[in-house]
Order: sequence, then C-alpha cells, then structure tokens
Amino acid sequence: MLELKEIDTFYGPIQALKKVSLTVNEHEIVSLLGGNACGKSTTMKTILGLVKPRQGTVEFLGRRIDRLPPSQIVRAGISPVLEARRLFPYLTVYENLLMGAYTRRDTAGIQDDIDRMYDLFPVVKERRKQLASTLSGGEQQMVAMARALMARPRLLIMDEPSMGLSPLFVEKVFEIVQTINAREGVAILLVEQNANMALSIAGRGYVLQTGEIVLADTAQNLLDNPLMQKAYLGVA
Repeated sequence: MLELKEIDTFYGPIQALKKVSLTVNEHEIVSLLGGNACGKSTTMKTILGLVKPRQGTVEFLGRRIDRLPPSQIVRAGISPVLEARRLFPYLTVYENLLMGAYTRRDTAGIQDDIDRMYDLFPVVKERRKQLASTLSGGEQQMVAMARALMARPRLLIMDEPSMGLSPLFVEKVFEIVQTINAREGVAILLVEQNANMALSIAGRGYVLQTGEIVLADTAQNLLDNPLMQKAYLGVA
C-alpha cells in the first residue's frame, strides 16, 4: 500500500533522513520507533507532502505521491493524526469532525460517518457540543482520531498518540487503534516512542536512529532483540 524507497530529506543543509525505506501493507499495523530527533516526524511529514525528499520516492497504492501537495495526498487516502492532537480549539467537537471531511461533498455519507464515530468513540458523542479546548488530553486524542477517520482513509498515520497522556488513556488509545484496524480495515503507521505499547499491537516495526533505519523486523522479533531491549524497552 505505502512504499518509501531510499528517501533523503533535508532541512536546508541538514540531512534529516538518510536512505529511509519502509512499507505498509493493506490492513497492517506497522510501528516506526525511535527516540527524540531521530527522524520519525520528518518521515511522517515526507509521506504527507509537508516536506519534499531530495532523493527517493514515496508511492501509495502504486502511485507516486512525493511531489503532490498535502491536500491531494489526503484525497488519495492517507489521513494523519498529528502530534499534540492539533484540534481547532475554538470549534466544537462536532465542528472538528466536519473539518475532517473537508475533502468530501457527500452530505449524507458525512452524517453517517459522524454517527459511526460516535459509536466508535462514545466520549466524542458525549462532548460533541463542547469546544475542543475544554477537553482533557485523552479526550482530545479521541477527537483527533475520529476527525482523521472522517476523511475515509485507507491509511492512517499516527504521530506520537501516547504523548502527554495518562497510562490509562494510553492503553485506551492503543485499544482503539486495534479496533480501527480490525473494524474499519484501515492500515496504520504508528509513529511512536513508546516501543512496548506500539509493538504490542503492531505486526512489524522499524527503528530509526539519526535519520536511518537501523532495525526492521516483525514486532515479536524486535521485542526479543537484545539491542532493542537495551536501547528502547528498558531491559538491563
């Protein structure tokens, strides 16, 4: 479904990604792991067209997308859940959901999907008339996920969904990620620092260090990898 081939991405003279290659297949959950400033968010931005690679290609469903603007990439079927949620704070929860469907014109279908989001995220229904700025961090994360699904994506890219959340909400978010994948059939690229949680629900994973892929394997093999355990899983 998604394939990055030998991606080099720069910010001015600074190279952020070096020959990054990864794939996400249909109906798959894939984790992209690494510490701060390792290139995870740059990889996401490159996929979404927010930064352009200097070398390499990004293909989605067999079509090259690395030269398309972000709006066309969303229309092609990729939807982001951004780091720190990035909701519209002075719009209601309901209005935020509508913003997720801004590329669509099927009014009846949009309302059906809002009802579906209310079923998938009961707290979103409860808070639908509240301003997004009045929600807790966990509630905002639910709204951000629901908003992304309103675009009817084939692939959901989630950037640090556990950041700033209580342990209880982190578990809830990852449960919902699994539900979205199973019930909606949406493939998910999970960009995360919380390696234990991410690999517990993913089928495969990649590990970035200083802009390079240093490990790529099944989730279980990564969990069992001594280097992975020492560097990311807190095992002495």
